Amino acid sequence: MRSPRSWYLIACLVVAVPSVSRAQEKHAYQTDFTVAEFAARRARIYDAIGAQGIAVVQGASGVPGFSVFRQSNDFYYLCGLESAHAYLLLNGRTRTATLYLPHRDEGRERSEGKILSAEDTLLVARLTGVDQVRGLESLARDLVSADLIRPPALALYTPLSPMETGNDSRDELLAGQARAASDPWDGRPSREAHFVRLVHERFPQFEVRDLSPALDAMRVIKSTAEIALIRQATQLAGLGIMEAMRSTMPGVYEYQLDAAAKYVFHAGGARGDGYASIIGGGTNAFLGHYFRKSDVLRDGDLVLMDYAPDYRYYTSDVTRIWPVNGTYTAAQAALYEYIVAYRDALFRYIKPGVTADDVLDRAAADMRQYLVGKTFASPAHRNAVERGLAFRGHFQHPVGMAVHDVGRVRGVPLKAGMVFTIDPMIWIPEEQLYIRIEDMALVTADGVENLSGFVPSRITDVQRTIGEAGVLQFRK
Repeated sequence: MRSPRSWYLIACLVVAVPSVSRAQEKHAYQTDFTVAEFAARRARIYDAIGAQGIAVVQGASGVPGFSVFRQSNDFYYLCGLESAHAYLLLNGRTRTATLYLPHRDEGRERSEGKILSAEDTLLVARLTGVDQVRGLESLARDLVSADLIRPPALALYTPLSPMETGNDSRDELLAGQARAASDPWDGRPSREAHFVRLVHERFPQFEVRDLSPALDAMRVIKSTAEIALIRQATQLAGLGIMEAMRSTMPGVYEYQLDAAAKYVFHAGGARGDGYASIIGGGTNAFLGHYFRKSDVLRDGDLVLMDYAPDYRYYTSDVTRIWPVNGTYTAAQAALYEYIVAYRDALFRYIKPGVTADDVLDRAAADMRQYLVGKTFASPAHRNAVERGLAFRGHFQHPVGMAVHDVGRVRGVPLKAGMVFTIDPMIWIPEEQLYIRIEDMALVTADGVENLSGFVPSRITDVQRTIGEAGVLQFRK
């Protein structure tokens, strides 16, 4: 029988999911952003490329078999449309936007439902706010016929960075491209490189320029609507981790904690993972991106969990580490409390106008005072926490449409609307021991909000949560 607490959780999650209209267009187009917000984003692109520029942004290609399509982040950011094989042309001279879509596939629509296509001209224009909607075959003709290519041709901007789809992040995509390039039996160009090659071959008059820097700068500052989605993704991430805590005991497998969190994510309206879950018991946690989740959790070990959902094209990034048997040892508690104190020190100094280096320097000074009189279980533990004072990675990466989101939050003054992770960590190689937690920082007009602050982090709160019954109903 399901516990009353579990039914309460499910009820809360169901209430948290907005009601969905039965109108067919509601299934085919997003409802999180207004036409005005997309228009404002496109206006900033016009400003960035100027009157002598045009921009072409590719949507994601279709998916094979029964895979669920997900639009590329940059394309979705500018118009919200989820049709595959779509292109968006932004004309800086006329400040007009044109969407190019495939034609209707009636067979697919009979089995899958409405798919916005070139035949939905008026509907797509109304939903997205673009000026024109055309068939996919019209893009090449328009590039020639709209006085864009006559000398001197307008500069053609397009994103040159890898396209993010699903639970991708640019750093991992770039690494993947490098691996493919080094394979003599592969070596295929990226979709971006292929598009640029076709432009050069078909329209050599255009000077191709990179649109990614302009898009990255826009995406690093989140709007009110974006923050609401990130906040919900963070709520689900935290609730999922808490359910994993409740389901932890010796003998449980790492993948079962993944299952507990996934249940919460999907019950709360998520489509899937924001990234592959990192769930490592014992020395597995020492591998920063351990993903196999195949080992059993053992009495006396810690388990680290780093996981968040893909919620309406936005994600989060939350990490906690807790004892498998429900109680921190004295040695574990000393290291863990240091990490929590470091997290608190870092949050203490985040506000608009300061830099990541300012925050790190002030927090490290606080932690030097924290360590006065503190004892640890071994010299290796003491050395690890002292090395942590010089480590600069405690202030981490932006989060938004990708878990390692685009844009810069380090080396620049912080601004309201930035969202990034605070991720204090230490390594003890002598024991293959890694300790960290991770929280979501939102810079506000006058300070900072910890979006994941509700997720237990104090020892008493963590141990109490582990003692509760989890959604998988393991009994302690």
